[in-house]
Amino acid sequence: MKPILLMLIIAGYFALLLVISLITGRNAGNRAFFLGNRRSPWYVVAFGMIGASLSGVTFISVPGWVGESQFAYMQMVLGYLLGYLFIAEVLMPLYYRLNLTSIYTYLEDRFGHASYKTGASFFLLSRIIGASFRLFLMATVLQLTIFGRWHVPFWVTVILTILLIWLYTFRGGIKTIIWTDTLQTTFMLLSVILTVIFIARQMGLDFGGMVREIRESPYSRIFFFDDWHDKRFFLKQFFSGAFITIVMTGLDQDMMQKNLSCRNIGEAKKNMYWFSLVLVPVNLLFLSLGALLYLFAAHRGIALPERADELFPLIATGGYLPAVVAVFFMLGLIAAAYSSADSALTALTTSFTVDILGIRGRSEEQVRRMRMRVHVAISAVMVLLILLFQAINNESVISALFTAAGYTYGPLLGLYAFGLFTRYRVHDRYVPVVAILSPVLCYVLNLHSAQWFNGYHFGFEMLILNGLITFAGLWLIRKKETAR
Repeated sequence: MKPILLMLIIAGYFALLLVISLITGRNAGNRAFFLGNRRSPWYVVAFGMIGASLSGVTFISVPGWVGESQFAYMQMVLGYLLGYLFIAEVLMPLYYRLNLTSIYTYLEDRFGHASYKTGASFFLLSRIIGASFRLFLMATVLQLTIFGRWHVPFWVTVILTILLIWLYTFRGGIKTIIWTDTLQTTFMLLSVILTVIFIARQMGLDFGGMVREIRESPYSRIFFFDDWHDKRFFLKQFFSGAFITIVMTGLDQDMMQKNLSCRNIGEAKKNMYWFSLVLVPVNLLFLSLGALLYLFAAHRGIALPERADELFPLIATGGYLPAVVAVFFMLGLIAAAYSSADSALTALTTSFTVDILGIRGRSEEQVRRMRMRVHVAISAVMVLLILLFQAINNESVISALFTAAGYTYGPLLGLYAFGLFTRYRVHDRYVPVVAILSPVLCYVLNLHSAQWFNGYHFGFEMLILNGLITFAGLWLIRKKETAR
């Protein structure tokens, strides 16, 4: 497809997002930016969260991941359900009861000021890494399909990518995100469904034949019980999925900010339950697409790219399928990438403004000016991180994302677990030391695990270990008196 046509499609898509932004951002104050005035319909939030949770990482990396890991990712998806149950029944009632804007305020009430700042700082670090990974992927595809052909430097593509997000989020914040996520989820799912349909047609398969081809292929194995050293071992993947969900949704200001925009805890729970159930078939759809991509490549004699992340873009935009697939691929990719990145930018702005700078005692206008400056500053940081990833990244984006999360979300997991499941207070000034030492110890263990533990290699369960080490460290610095 010609770059100019792709550019026109992207321009039209963002014009639609800007229209939504103008409508939803009208007369939006700080409460609308942070919490959508707590008037968001739960079913709109639930549908939009599908796109935000999947993101461009899932859109590109999960189909490519099938070649190496088959359908093992579904073991993690099943673990997600356990994690969402914990969020709905334990964490969300706590957040609503305390009437929180930032979920990290809980840590100040439970432990103290240093713990509060530590939790918020680890979220900021975690989320800005994750959002930048996603946008790095988006910018790379835009560079490959459009701007690179026009000899536009990669850094210009990155700045344009961030600028587009800033334009439609700076005014309405979460009030706008709730509705743009709905549009973006729709385009993302349509893109995958249409790609599956056209690949099946090219291979002469009806629905039953497609299911049979996938089931009989070497890519469709879901459960792995035979080797506990394997990163795909069921218990590792299942419990890692549960804990990843708890930290990357339940302890993440980005995802919880959307839930907190619902009218009440009852509607927030409805959102969480329906959203989690729909994620199971949606992820199965992505994995099925991955199997079809590999089967189609073998069927047509297409050489596999060096990086698995490039397989979907190669087939969708390389002229192997009708042009409409390339159009919807670009729309789906943009929708997937931006549905998570735009809400991340809003959540980062909220957390830095509320948790780090503080809004207590400030007027509405002072808070507005402060959050707008923070919005610009975080956008600039994301530009720098994307350029850094472009220089050093050499592994699957989804693997890199979860690896980073295993180190940076672990201390959050330990802090909240200690707060929820014990009544002890801690020596607050030592909490930052514990939170820093825990990821460092995990890194050392991971580096030498094969040598020290008879060939064992850590996978995503590193997150659980990180949380346990943080919990143990908090136990060591506990006080004798307990919380009321």
